[in-house]
Amino acid sequence: MRATFRWKTEGLDRAGLTRRVGTSTLTLGGLLKHLAAVEDHKSTVVLDGSPMVGDWSGNGWAEDPDWEFSSSADDAPDQLYARYDHAVAASRERFAAAVATDGLDQGVTIHDDEGRHWSLRRLLHDLIEEYSRHTGHADLLREDVDGRVGEDPPWGWEPPWAGS
Repeated sequence: MRATFRWKTEGLDRAGLTRRVGTSTLTLGGLLKHLAAVEDHKSTVVLDGSPMVGDWSGNGWAEDPDWEFSSSADDAPDQLYARYDHAVAASRERFAAAVATDGLDQGVTIHDDEGRHWSLRRLLHDLIEEYSRHTGHADLLREDVDGRVGEDPPWGWEPPWAGS
């Protein structure tokens, strides 16, 4: 789902990344920034309780809970792509290390109201669900931008983090 999402957003300029459909405020740039935040949040705070760092310090979430969506129009396309690609690469490394250390059934920081901790397996399923939903959004938005459609990237296309 990560690769399909990245392919759906690939190569767009500011106009393409900020284009909206109908009355929705959702944009491909907003989705890039949102999923970068999701990657960083789930692979730090949710996984092991470590804080989100770097670009997320001093963000605008206190004033605007949809800050990553509403502020993305102010970001240059190369910044949006770099932030997303870096977040995915770092998240893949953190999750791979966690799986290698204690497997998929280990507990993570997040828990339900009764204090039962999710497993890493449950956390990764949640991440897949997040991508599935937003890849569907990206599909509709990208088709409106330039007509690109399809379920999968073309054969041989690889996202920037491939091989890491």
